[in-house]
Amino acid sequence: MAQHDYNIANQGFPAFRSDLNNALSAIQTTNSGTSRPSGAVAGQLWLDTTSATTPTLKYFDGTDDISLATIDHTANTVNWLDSTVSITGLSTTATGTVLTLSDTATTSTVNLIIDNDKEIRFREATANGTNYVSLSAPASLSADLTFTLPATDGTSGQVLQTNGSGVLSFATVGGLAWQSIVTASTLTAVASRGYWIDTTSNACTVTLPASATNGDTIILADYARNWGTNAVTINQNSLNFQGSSSVNPIYNTNGQSVTLVYSGATKGWIPTVDDNVTDETPAPYSVDFLVIAGGGGGGQQAGSGGGAGGYRTSTQSVNVGTVITVTVGDGGTGGSVAGTTGSNSSISGSGLTTITSAGGGKGVTLEITGESGGSGGGGGGGYQNAPRGFGGTGNTPSTSPSQGNNGGAGFDTNQGAPYNEIAAGGGGGAGAVGGTGTIGQGGAGGAGSASSITGSSVTRAGGGGGGSYTTGGAGGTGGGGAGAGFNGDGANGTANTGGGGGGRGQNGTNCGAGGKGVVILSIPTANYSSTSTGSPTITTSGSNTILQFNGSGSYTA
Repeated sequence: MAQHDYNIANQGFPAFRSDLNNALSAIQTTNSGTSRPSGAVAGQLWLDTTSATTPTLKYFDGTDDISLATIDHTANTVNWLDSTVSITGLSTTATGTVLTLSDTATTSTVNLIIDNDKEIRFREATANGTNYVSLSAPASLSADLTFTLPATDGTSGQVLQTNGSGVLSFATVGGLAWQSIVTASTLTAVASRGYWIDTTSNACTVTLPASATNGDTIILADYARNWGTNAVTINQNSLNFQGSSSVNPIYNTNGQSVTLVYSGATKGWIPTVDDNVTDETPAPYSVDFLVIAGGGGGGQQAGSGGGAGGYRTSTQSVNVGTVITVTVGDGGTGGSVAGTTGSNSSISGSGLTTITSAGGGKGVTLEITGESGGSGGGGGGGYQNAPRGFGGTGNTPSTSPSQGNNGGAGFDTNQGAPYNEIAAGGGGGAGAVGGTGTIGQGGAGGAGSASSITGSSVTRAGGGGGGSYTTGGAGGTGGGGAGAGFNGDGANGTANTGGGGGGRGQNGTNCGAGGKGVVILSIPTANYSSTSTGSPTITTSGSNTILQFNGSGSYTA
């Protein structure tokens, strides 16, 4: 390793020979040294041996050193450090990650050729390892094969396909891409697409492509099953349709689906399918309802009978999956204190008209007007100068048909009349008003109403009988509790009939409690889902399944 200033001065022969040998040594070692030769001139090459195993070849431009390459003595390789090498007709730029081939200097085709079935490799990130993805030609080809990439990206889920000549394009797997729902009055269709067409608000004209190739397919489908009302018209757009140039077909059947396939210029578009599709959505079905509220409790001290719970029926169309919520009202309390009004019963659910039956009005004591309710409580009896009470108003709140009747009035005793003439009115029933009290005789409870919803006729919601000083009134048919006479207790209304409680007799202990309400559903067995809560009693009658809810719960249609 040597350097020389390449200046040989006048000198004696031995010194001259030594100086010349040093210059030749510098040439042989490419001016090697750890720094630029002291006499370097512009254009001089020198080898920087700062690193003994990987020296760097440098070029001195008169001012600065330009590094050209490192020479790896261990690997026996040269690593060029320059950024640009120019070749006539070809520019190759290597900036670490980019290789650009250009033919700006020639009209000949520029190719990157990988010979002998070798690969182009795309390596993973260095930090992750040395695995790669490669592309290579087959070992043998019968002819040249060129693939031309698409000009634009495809949509999500599409794949590359060839036209048979090496031109690639993006296409949907399976050959058909379904589009968003069409609600507009016009649509320009594209091959290899399916269209949901919703004509709920307007008809739609579909214009087919102006050009097509054999096998192009378009599907049109009735989204909302309304084509029978607002039709779909096909605009052929100059291509034949089943061999005609001007048929412009109209599709006007609910649930229709049309598959159009292009067959070529002669027949053009041919529908391979144009059938209506059966509506498999489960159809709604009718359910019968009987809704009876809790009966009112009876009154105290020759008290009046409690009114029956409101009694309502309904038949409604129910959609599959609808949850019908059932609430069963309690009867009004009885016992040693005055009775209370019964609680409401109801049914409700999405798409249904809510049916609510009001609790029966409570019974009262002497000289007081009965409580209003589904059926009204009876009025209290009069005594001496105090007038009698009148029956409470039934069908409160008002419904149509009426859910109940008024209570009966108490007996109006005369001045100086004996105690044993005191008598209260009976509570109203679903089918009749409560009876009026007479001398010493409590009024009878109003009769209930009969229903065959369970398969046999059953009467429910009778009013409670009025109490008196002497003889109590009978409970109304349909679960009404009897009223009591002297020292007697009013009878309870029958549970799950909504019957009113009987009035307590003079000097008796307890008023009759109202009967708890009930809700009954009659469902076609063919549609019965078997899904319910609240443990209803389940029976069958003919082709129907009967659910009797004696407590609150639900049924899922």
